[in-house]
Amino acid sequence: MTTHNGINLKSRRELEIMEEAGRINARALLAALKVAHPGATTADLDAAAEQVLRESGAKPAFRGYPGAYPFPAVTTISVNDELVHGIPGKRILRDGDIVSIDCGSIIEGYVADSALTVGVGEISEVAQALLSATMDALFVGISQMKVGNKTGDISAAIQEFVESQQFNVVREYTGHGVGRKMHENPQVPNYGIAGRGVELRPGMTIALEPMVLAGAKETRVAQDQWTVSSADGELTAQFEHTIAITDAGPRILTLLDPELDAQDAFRYNGYFVGQAEPMEKKRSMQS
Repeated sequence: MTTHNGINLKSRRELEIMEEAGRINARALLAALKVAHPGATTADLDAAAEQVLRESGAKPAFRGYPGAYPFPAVTTISVNDELVHGIPGKRILRDGDIVSIDCGSIIEGYVADSALTVGVGEISEVAQALLSATMDALFVGISQMKVGNKTGDISAAIQEFVESQQFNVVREYTGHGVGRKMHENPQVPNYGIAGRGVELRPGMTIALEPMVLAGAKETRVAQDQWTVSSADGELTAQFEHTIAITDAGPRILTLLDPELDAQDAFRYNGYFVGQAEPMEKKRSMQS
């Protein structure tokens, strides 16, 4: 690892380790996704993800993370108007809910971080539009993650796309560098001005995470001092990948391996890459 202007640049070997952590993280998210049905609790989803991390020899990046008190779970599970940092527990998922699942995995001291939002049973048209716009915003942002571009190019592209879909991006919470630590430099907001910010260099690794609100952009923090929700109670969604900046273009580190993960890779990557399957098939995963 080398450092440039306070930003850690990863070597090829370090990127390989982060990609293995990312694969495990994808498997954990998929395990949680498979139990995200009406009647399941948010703790059930967390337990499914934890089992994958434990069996894979990965450490959870979220459990014990400092805040008002150490975060108590492996994942954050946020439902409907809850945007991020929801604590898994006894809450029962119901038909029509949308649930955001965020997880971080550590392998050999390196972190991978990713998240997705899915529908539980039959969801509303507004919820479906929100999920589609948020996932598409992630890939709009990734398309700007080229050597020589600025972080502001990513931020501006996400904001412009989301607002064109008649939604809002959150202001208080951002994408971020990731590697030896969960949060490294640079910060990458979901709003900004093109041409400004930090120049992208090979070896930078960023957890890019559009967080989108169906209503106003304001948020509030719950009494548990972790869960962040929309201030107006409207629906929210989040999608996230860990991305490496390379001379060959952006490299997604948080996908499944088609050779090692077989049909799960086709299903998960086809949904989460946003390209391998048509939108109708992608949407079928959310029912």
